[in-house]
Amino acid sequence: MAATSLPPFPTDLPVQDLLVVDFRLLKAGDKEQADILWRAATTWGFWYLKNHNVNDFVESMFEMGKEVMALPFKEKMKYWQGNKGGSFGYRHAGATYTDVDGSTDVAEFINISKDDALTYPDVIHKVYPAPVNSHMKEVVRPFIQACLKSSAVLMDVFNEKLQLPIGTLSELHRPEKECISEARCIRVPPALKDTKVALGAHTDFGSISILANKLGGLQVLVSAGNTSEWKYVKPIDGFVICNIGDTLSILSGGVLKSCVHRVVPPPGLQFMHERWSLVYFSRPINDVYLEALSEKSLVIAETVKNTDKRMHEPGMTAAQWFTKRQKQYRTDSEKDIENILAPGPKDTQEQN
Repeated sequence: MAATSLPPFPTDLPVQDLLVVDFRLLKAGDKEQADILWRAATTWGFWYLKNHNVNDFVESMFEMGKEVMALPFKEKMKYWQGNKGGSFGYRHAGATYTDVDGSTDVAEFINISKDDALTYPDVIHKVYPAPVNSHMKEVVRPFIQACLKSSAVLMDVFNEKLQLPIGTLSELHRPEKECISEARCIRVPPALKDTKVALGAHTDFGSISILANKLGGLQVLVSAGNTSEWKYVKPIDGFVICNIGDTLSILSGGVLKSCVHRVVPPPGLQFMHERWSLVYFSRPINDVYLEALSEKSLVIAETVKNTDKRMHEPGMTAAQWFTKRQKQYRTDSEKDIENILAPGPKDTQEQN
């Protein structure tokens, strides 16, 4: 559906204003843009990015996602991501809890590995549904490559601001090395009256996330003193939304902020429409040991010297961290695929 045919974002909602970073200027070495990015990444951990080429592939990625989600549920489940900590492949709606009351999410995903996209038709991690394969060379791979280039520029700015040796962060995120970086296309169906949260509160597991979406629903948890409030992040046409994830926050000793966020049904009249979003998650190489890089940076060392070491050293590699986090809050952790495919209280056609 064209963006012009969608209802506007309501004007009477609490919105978190984000700083805007001009990628074209940032890439050219503009110091003012680097300062804006640094301020965003060390306060809210979220910012808008404009004048980038990621948008060149967003519509085509959405079309690919729609073709995948239109497949019969049993066909999609042939490419199930599983429930033991893996991520690549299809994830059905209702796979995670969204709150302590036992409510479940309503989002379904198709996750495509960076490694598989760059080496296609060779398979590194996962085989994908036919619509992914038919779009891999012309759509999926160029989208991921654009995100890799954008992430590399952002990472170099953080590297300099953290006063790390040149290339430190880029070496931990080398694109030719195996990792759990992935593109994700997400479908959230039109909201039902009793749907409060589409995707539960969380922080991203990796380093940098790049998000494209047209409808509202993304909220960040904003703390002020002893109170916290959920505020919307308004989609802006032509901009992507970027944020810091846990692993980059750990590596920076908490200097870079990984903010709690969630997805609720689109606000106002937007709730009547499907919400499509597209994310690229940049994550470290699998064997990177997660710890604050305080021995390489005085900025990081000064930040962590009076903090609990356990906050910045989970005692595992990036791959182990992801698996641990991925298994949290699963509703299907004790099920096999036959249990999930078995008819339940709801018609399985709702999954299509």
